[in-house]
Amino acid sequence: MNKLYTKDTQAIFWNNNKTAIQRMLDYDYTIKRETPSVAAIVAPTSGNKFEKFFYGPDEIMVPLFKTTAAAKKAYPNADVLLNFASFRTAYDVTMEAVALGGFKSIMVTAEGIPERLARKMNNTARNAGVTVIGPATVGAIAPGAFKIANIGGTIENIVQSKLHRSGSCGLVTRSGGLFNELSNIIAINADGIAEGVAIGGDRFVGSVFIDNMLRMEKNPDVKYMVLLGEVGGTEEYKIIDAIKAGQITKPVIAWCIGTIAKHFSSGVQFGHAGASANADAETAASKNKAMAEAGIYVPSSFNDLPATINKLYAELRANETISEIPEPDMSLVPKVRRSKEFICTISDDRGDEATYAGFPISSVATPDTGKGIGDVVSLLWFKKQYPKWATDFIETVMKTVADHGPAVSGAHNAKVTARAGKSVVEALVTGLLTIGPRFGGAIDGAAKYFKHADDNGMDPKAFLKYMKGEGVPIPGIGHRIKSLKNPDLRVTGLMKYASENFPATPLLDYARTVEALTTSKKENLILNVDGTIGILMVDMWRALGYEESEIDEFIESGTLNAFFIVGRSIGFIGHILDEKRLAMPMYRHPMDDILYDVPVAEKI
Repeated sequence: MNKLYTKDTQAIFWNNNKTAIQRMLDYDYTIKRETPSVAAIVAPTSGNKFEKFFYGPDEIMVPLFKTTAAAKKAYPNADVLLNFASFRTAYDVTMEAVALGGFKSIMVTAEGIPERLARKMNNTARNAGVTVIGPATVGAIAPGAFKIANIGGTIENIVQSKLHRSGSCGLVTRSGGLFNELSNIIAINADGIAEGVAIGGDRFVGSVFIDNMLRMEKNPDVKYMVLLGEVGGTEEYKIIDAIKAGQITKPVIAWCIGTIAKHFSSGVQFGHAGASANADAETAASKNKAMAEAGIYVPSSFNDLPATINKLYAELRANETISEIPEPDMSLVPKVRRSKEFICTISDDRGDEATYAGFPISSVATPDTGKGIGDVVSLLWFKKQYPKWATDFIETVMKTVADHGPAVSGAHNAKVTARAGKSVVEALVTGLLTIGPRFGGAIDGAAKYFKHADDNGMDPKAFLKYMKGEGVPIPGIGHRIKSLKNPDLRVTGLMKYASENFPATPLLDYARTVEALTTSKKENLILNVDGTIGILMVDMWRALGYEESEIDEFIESGTLNAFFIVGRSIGFIGHILDEKRLAMPMYRHPMDDILYDVPVAEKI
């Protein structure tokens, strides 16, 4: 708690400010952080799932979320929120983050938040133990560890100002622009800063001078402090009181800008909302005088500040309070970087051996590995290691749907194409192209509609009424031949496997109640194999811990149909090879199976 940030600190960035994020990542690369400092981005209006950024010469993907809550849930260790929302939204974003919990600090860059709201926001955060930096700030930095957004400027300026590694000074200012200037002054006249905060220019800010300086007092890397105050307010007097009370023992150099105000006949505001003296004690001259009387090193003017810093630094070096700081190795950010056109997150063919979701192919391919097709599917389709009951179920599904005879449209097309002399690939494609809403699509439909009914608490009668209103036959219900008296053994097998191996089957249980109602009307309105597969896939994903929104996405993207595609390809290829093996001639459909109704064309 004695350090604001470390090299492990990660942030959630609210608002997709690409320039600021890229500067943070360039800093990370320069100081050789192991993990990027930006874990996630909250972009409520974006339809993207990620944003690409450079990390040195390479690109990385930073995930995008619609809400702070979703980002925090995905990255619970990210304990800094960088609030780049506008002044109209910044208050709500901060209050939500404080209520969520898990954030140690929140930076608010917006300027001009209504003062009533700013005071409430800052008080709420303080009571929750959250350090708010801002409003109206460029942020803070722990050199060599973590920096917020644009503070310090470009990488070239950062290195020149020795912000790439920890120094000995704790720097606290109101102004972000003067923070950068002072960082450079301290680098020239001393060894740089160990921690720096620009608290913000608005009249009411979250963490004030005393908050940050008391923390720096306990930070062993900070050997002395530099405070740059300004005309307006009385926060500098809290530093004086802390020094007199022995709470701050480290040397402090301080200066309040705005001493020229005494030459004006009336009150003048200097830039920041808080830079206006409303009483004699709030003038820069009065504060500088009081700080000097308390033993703080106060130069005679701002121009003398560099010399004051250099003198104190030399004394601390002489008495060995400060030791020589070695320069660390740095990575050089390339001047020219090229964005990649393709992205792959499931496999990698670089190196000695290609991998499936991080696993070398040899570790899953051979029987002795104990892995099967279901394991490969879970890795390449879902980037997860599914438990054996789930991978076995995936294989069961594929085996179940592999073929349904030569008469179905897909097999028929594949056979006809093969007999036309086309290759296995060409014939397979013609069969696959028939897979859709009427052939195989019932798996998707069953999962979609039964899940919708279950999610919305519909009883079987309400569900049937809903489907009738939609004008859609219930996907997954009904069979041409099979019935209650003549059950489909494929369905029986799938249900038996699920009952013995699934942790729970709530959607299947619901579907069985619907089946009881439909079969009471007509005996063949049973839950068919497509319906059983779709419904059990939902139960499988629920048991594996997926969010409902993720399952909905699987359904909408056609993932369920993909199981049918892979399984049925086995059968299609079998039929194609059968035609090739039998050397069957070109197919011509029998004329007596065609209804001809060809009148003479009407003349226009």
